[in-house]
Amino acid sequence: MPQDTLTITDNRTGHNYTLPVENGTIRAMDLRKIKTDPEDFGLMTYDPAFMNTASCRSAITFIDGDKGILRYRGYPIDVLAQHCTYLEVAYLLLFGELPNASQLKSWVDDITHHTMLHETTKKFMEGFRYNAHPMAMLVSTVAALSTIYPDAKNVHDPANRLLQIKRLIGKMPSIAAMSYRHNVGFPYIYPDNELSYPENFMNMLWKMVEPKYLANPVIARALDILFILHADHEQNCSTNAMRAVGSSQSDPFLATAAAAAALSGPLHGGANEEVLHMLDEIGSKDNVPAYIKKIKEGKGRLMGFGHRVYKNYDPRAKIIKWAADQVFEVTGRNTKLEIALELERIALEDDYFVQRKLYPNVDFYSGIMYQAMGFKPEMFTVLFAIPRTIGWLAQWQEMLNDPEQKIARPRQVWIGHETREFTPIEKRK
Repeated sequence: MPQDTLTITDNRTGHNYTLPVENGTIRAMDLRKIKTDPEDFGLMTYDPAFMNTASCRSAITFIDGDKGILRYRGYPIDVLAQHCTYLEVAYLLLFGELPNASQLKSWVDDITHHTMLHETTKKFMEGFRYNAHPMAMLVSTVAALSTIYPDAKNVHDPANRLLQIKRLIGKMPSIAAMSYRHNVGFPYIYPDNELSYPENFMNMLWKMVEPKYLANPVIARALDILFILHADHEQNCSTNAMRAVGSSQSDPFLATAAAAAALSGPLHGGANEEVLHMLDEIGSKDNVPAYIKKIKEGKGRLMGFGHRVYKNYDPRAKIIKWAADQVFEVTGRNTKLEIALELERIALEDDYFVQRKLYPNVDFYSGIMYQAMGFKPEMFTVLFAIPRTIGWLAQWQEMLNDPEQKIARPRQVWIGHETREFTPIEKRK
């Protein structure tokens, strides 16, 4: 018998089944062979929230949560954050290899010349209520782009697909900046093609009456690093949404809007805002021990600690902590930083948190850093969506090119009534 197999004995029937094991998995459809009689549907797995189910095979992002490893296409995240720009990493995620100088120049030029939004899109955004949340504006506007680019429906044409990908990467910062300026009541700013990707975003956010916006290079580089760290993260909630919606062959604008909607929830993209609320609640460094005690008593949650995948220190959190130091040299130290550092120090020394493998994740320091850079908390999830767009699109394209992928359609375990007799309304109690 081959070693890479699994033998299952069905104690209901006494039959044995041998299933192949590949890449540490068995195929769920192989379980359908296990039946009590010919009329039986066959065995299924029940896995709420996909805690132990692989829905695809992917070559984009690798995570080893126990060891705290994150790699894009084989490259460690810290190496990419140190040596690359965001658009360089975006090219890597999409095409599988880092670009040479000529490829990068062409790629950056293409993205830069897709940053402009159609004037009708601007008018569409002006129609939102004055205090509309930026993330809701972004989700709606990205979906609306589907009406401007009807050619995007041709998802099986590689050249057409690449054009839409460039459009989305280029336009996402423009939509994000307009949603911010709408929220604060400022006029919209058009893109400046002479600026880099992060600098242009800062220009569209913060330019006032000056003839030319000059971005602080430290802030711009820190923003680029944050974009790299958030570019992809394997099969998370929003990526799963992107693949599920994209599996119906909807266009990438609608699928990206669905992914962004998934990202908007406080358990996903909104977690760093919750960290700020927690630090505000603690109030000062002196109150940290009492707050830790309260958490251990089950009276609340320690936001920004622990992760569904990582059971070690989130590698992105280490990089953000380093980048935050660079930012604070420019902006001055955020008062919340002292609370956060003390909270991290105590938690990492406390057996309660160590035994539960609750280490700081990417959200723990990113919110403090964003706030120091001048972003309002309601923009945090939008800042997440901008760089994650390339991750969603790379995963979407991989899914479309995978011959094993079909329209997503999970099974259910029926726990309702069997066939019931209908009762006329006059006889119902």
